[in-house]
Amino acid sequence: MDAVATAVKRLVVRESRLSIDPQTVADDELLNGSLLHVTSVGFLGMLVQLEDELGVTLPDDLFAGRTFNTVGDLIDVVASAQ
Repeated sequence: MDAVATAVKRLVVRESRLSIDPQTVADDELLNGSLLHVTSVGFLGMLVQLEDELGVTLPDDLFAGRTFNTVGDLIDVVASAQ
């Protein structure tokens, strides 16, 4: 879970074009809020990068009926695919 959280936080920081330590991003931080700015296209790109980086496959049905508002939401779904 720590590897997933680290990878997700690093990617959301990069996607938001921030120069902060990814470890300072809280799990309850909004993906599109006052700090982070992850677009829908950026979100899809992050999923592809996470699959490559973590060696997992994120099946489409994993995302059906889910809403991703926070960093923790994304961490949870990626961790469940491992």
